[in-house]
Amino acid sequence: MEAKSKKAVASRLCCLCNLRRPVLKRPKTLQQICRECFYEVFEEEIHQVIVQNRLFKSGERVAIGASGGKDSTVLAYVLSELNRRHNYGLDLFLLSIDEGITGYRDDSLETVKRNEVQYGLPLQIVSYKDLYGWTMDEIVKMIGLKNNCTFCGVFRRQALDRGAALLKVDKLVTGHNADDIAETVLLNILRGDIARLSRCTSITTGEDGPIPRCKPFKYTYEKEIVMYAYFKKLDYFSTECIYSPNAYRGFAREFIKDLERIRPRAILDIIKSGEDFRIATTTKMPEQGTCERCGYISSQKWCKACVLLEGLNRGLPKMGIGRPRGVNGDHKMETKKPGSVAKSIESKQCGSLDF
Repeated sequence: MEAKSKKAVASRLCCLCNLRRPVLKRPKTLQQICRECFYEVFEEEIHQVIVQNRLFKSGERVAIGASGGKDSTVLAYVLSELNRRHNYGLDLFLLSIDEGITGYRDDSLETVKRNEVQYGLPLQIVSYKDLYGWTMDEIVKMIGLKNNCTFCGVFRRQALDRGAALLKVDKLVTGHNADDIAETVLLNILRGDIARLSRCTSITTGEDGPIPRCKPFKYTYEKEIVMYAYFKKLDYFSTECIYSPNAYRGFAREFIKDLERIRPRAILDIIKSGEDFRIATTTKMPEQGTCERCGYISSQKWCKACVLLEGLNRGLPKMGIGRPRGVNGDHKMETKKPGSVAKSIESKQCGSLDF
């Protein structure tokens, strides 16, 4: 009887330390663990990802893409902690993009400003209005809610690179988690986007460009990020973008969530499948060059941001939606060195170009 009682007590303890009562079941492993052990394994897994993939070198300046949401807030907190604990020797910065979405981005930026003080990290904010001459509110008024995410995605990617160039950083890290990457694998398959499919699972991208991007959360589940933020009582903004409910990605996200409920490892399995895809050598891949208008990386004569801006400024917002054509036709371009591209995108602004 006594042996059974001891066994019952043991089964109610953390499966890692056998000292404290468990407070959660890890979505990734289904282990029942205590809060302290959860902090330890969560942070250690991210540290191992950083070390094994050699994401950083001592002395590098690293910008953290900060939106104020759970992913970027947890990334800023954990990377700051690991930088001190393991002596990475990094200079960390927060980089935020103000898309100009009233009632959403203005509120989330207040969270990022608090994070700046809480974590002691310098903050740089770059706005669509300054770069492109348009806010997302103005774009949505013109284009409507159907294709607005295309504009925002293209502009945000370039804005992050421009902000990183202003900060003169060596690398840019983003809070893309395992769920995000699994969604992207599915989306690229559905779209038949071979070029992106070949690189979307890479933990570091843009190594041949001006500023490489890293994803330390590549194998970290979204649910665990939420749990970490909750237990640590981190200050983050949780409202979803008011313009994103109809985004195509949302359907892939729901599918991933359904798979996870049936089989939690499905997320990692999809990522592994994406890593193992081999692109046929006969497949024609885009050649990287630079945009003739703004100097940003582009495989066409004009980069996607400049094509979209051309449409907006001419009152033809749908001109840049879909496959490249017209002004952004199939032009092969001379490839410039990464250093020259960095200087180019730092000095030129899309929004100030005279179309």
